[in-house]
Amino acid sequence: MPIFEYKCSKCGHKTEFLEKSAGKNKHVCEKCGSLDTQKMFSGFAVGQSSKGSNSCPTGTCPTGTCGL
Repeated sequence: MPIFEYKCSKCGHKTEFLEKSAGKNKHVCEKCGSLDTQKMFSGFAVGQSSKGSNSCPTGTCPTGTCGL
């Protein structure tokens, strides 16, 4: 299940919730108790495993490969 970030329209407090993608849940602000929370647009990080790969994890090696 993905984590979604919500922002309270009343006080601006941000909170994360674990829920299904199609979830239409209303969440209560932890700080002020308001039900007026809006789902925020969030990016996500995609990690790249270097396990079993000889590519440079920093991208700074002149040949593109390194022994790190």
